[in-house]
Parts: sequence; structure tokens; C-alpha cells
Amino acid sequence: MRIATNGTELETTVRGSGPPIVALHGWPHTRRVWETLDLPGRTVIAPDLRGLGESAPAVDGFDAATLADDVLGLLDALGVERAEIVAIDASVPTAFLLAARHPERVTRLVLMEGTLPGLPGGFETPPWWFGFHAVPSLPATVLAGREAEYLGWFLRSVTDTSLREAFVRAYSGKERLEAGFGFYREMTGNAELIRAAGRLRVPTLAIGGNVVGERLHRQLGPVTDDLRGELLDNCGHIVPLDRPDALSALLSDG
Repeated sequence: MRIATNGTELETTVRGSGPPIVALHGWPHTRRVWETLDLPGRTVIAPDLRGLGESAPAVDGFDAATLADDVLGLLDALGVERAEIVAIDASVPTAFLLAARHPERVTRLVLMEGTLPGLPGGFETPPWWFGFHAVPSLPATVLAGREAEYLGWFLRSVTDTSLREAFVRAYSGKERLEAGFGFYREMTGNAELIRAAGRLRVPTLAIGGNVVGERLHRQLGPVTDDLRGELLDNCGHIVPLDRPDALSALLSDG
């Protein structure tokens, strides 16, 4: 279903029944990254984020504060008062800010394989693509028409060929590329938002694979009241695809 929220429209999958869990994808993924989760007794709400996947096109609003308000509006539209918020990769700052600013709406926060700009303990040297993607207009101009080759490198661990191709299609064309790179253009501003957000008061679980590892847990430690960390063996960066069994167990344990 497509749901109007905060001046945009988010294509959203809602499945199951029971306590709600909102699952936020990263880059270059869509809501389909959560398809393999087996969560009986839960309502899984998985939107395509602003400007991405099958959501309405967007040219701005990719900062963590606006994206957090998108999610709040989504909850309001669905009549959900409180939910567990799960986020991976580029949506981690959004989920962090949502929980920090509106703890009354969040039953638990689960963050995985992402880092928080503005907090110490992340990458000593950021990956090379962080800077490239943050340059306005340039990466989309250079990569338009070459999406399969470029995005395919980031998605090389996705063994389901049809899913990998669907992710590439979702980010094909200058408009969708530019929207995806919006996460990276907003990193400096997100750092300021995160530093100003204060402490996390909600129960928080940090999950690491073999790319980010323990960095996120290390960042969250000084600013989180109730923190648990899990480092998954034999798990790459895209946790819900690499270890859906382990992730489903951790989410069911909440």
C-alpha cells in the first residue's frame, strides 16, 4: 500500500499480526530486504524510504530528522501508537533520532551494520564511497546507465539473482540514484542532529556482521541507558539476507 506521510508517499508492505515492528532498509536496498524474516505473532511494517524503491519520487528531505518524521507519520496513518524500530545501514541514523526524540513511540530499537555520524567509535577511515556519494550531482551523472555494474559490486553477496536485479532497478536512473545518495549528502548535518539528540532511553540492541562489526555497539555505549550487543558469526553486511535465521531469533526474543 502507498501511505501519505510528512509531505510524501511511502510504498509500504504490512504483513502478519501482533505487536508491530517497523523495518527500515539501507542503501542500495528496498523494503524487500526484509522478505526473508520469519516473525510469527508480529506485524511487520516495511516501507520504501523517501524517494526510493516504489515510494514517491523526492529531491530532498533525506536528512535523518525528516526521515524520522516520515516514519512517525507512517505510524500515525496506520494507527500504531508504539512499535519496535529496526534499521540497517544508512537508515541507522534515522532510527536513532526517532527513538531519541520520541521514546514514547518506541518499544525497542534494533540497529545493525551501520554507524552514527557525530559519535566516536565508528570507522577510523570512512569507506571510499562515503565521500564520492556525498558530492552533489556527480555520482548520479557518472553512474547513470552503469547502475548494474556499480550497484552490483555492493550487492555481490545477494545470492538471489532476481532480488539483486530488483534492487538495481530500484536505483536506476539519475533521479533514483540521486535520492539514494541523499543519505550520504546529509552525513554532516546528521552528525549535528545526533550529537544534539541526547541519550537513548529505550531498550536498544546493536547487531554487527563482518563489515561494521562492533563499531556501532561501541558508539552507542556512552549514550544508551539499556544496551545489548550481538556479533553474528558467518554474517556479511546485509544481515536479513545473510543470517535471516539468527536475526529472526533476535527479534522474536524482544
